[in-house]
Amino acid sequence: MAQQAAKTQRKKTERSWALINGLTAFCVVVVMAFGGYQAIVHPDTPLPRAWSPTQPLRIDDPITPLTGWKLAKAAATETQCLSTLQGHAALRALAPLEDSEQCFIADRVDLRGVGQARLAPLETRCAIALRMAMWEQHSLQPAAQEFLSTQVTSITHIGSYNCRAMRTSAGVSTRMSTHATADAVDIAGFGLADGTQIRLIADWDGTDAKAAFLRAVRDGACRWFELTLSPDYNRLHADHFHLQSRGWGLCR
Repeated sequence: MAQQAAKTQRKKTERSWALINGLTAFCVVVVMAFGGYQAIVHPDTPLPRAWSPTQPLRIDDPITPLTGWKLAKAAATETQCLSTLQGHAALRALAPLEDSEQCFIADRVDLRGVGQARLAPLETRCAIALRMAMWEQHSLQPAAQEFLSTQVTSITHIGSYNCRAMRTSAGVSTRMSTHATADAVDIAGFGLADGTQIRLIADWDGTDAKAAFLRAVRDGACRWFELTLSPDYNRLHADHFHLQSRGWGLCR
């Protein structure tokens, strides 16, 4: 009986210590989490701003695993979008446009340039302008230096807003195009600092530096836009990139 009582008491003691150890471990985790949070949000945190989830997107920040999340957050509201673009785009905010229930532009801007690249006047959504600015900073200019040893000074577009249905290889769809809400932009080519003009219709096919540059900037666009279509997709895109601010991740 005494042995049984001792055994029972020992089990109770073990359970008590297990509970105490568990609570201690939980408290340690909570304290560490709280300390980590304070380290992140503290004004004097050693964490670089690009790595801090409490710091907003800045276009010239280095790329981190948080960049995509920060971009989506910045693009979600007109105020944050315009604030992020300050100093990185030539644009002015416009009043919303509403042609019909299916055709409208929310967060409308008149865009004239992103980074070092100018554009002909482009009426589009702020989210498109923001994604173009990220593309120019982190994809266009690096690719121009790598493949062509120069700088992109202009981007040639063929529009963003167009109240129309989607076009497919089978004909016109019953669904409205993302151009109907200016959630897409079509890019036809680029001008370089040395005077060279690059056009998708003329330079996409081939193995030279121009073709390599175009493929690199297409791949870069896939990172900054939610859907990217190039001449590789179908003949309807033989002369341009179709870049969307909403979509399901298709990159062709």
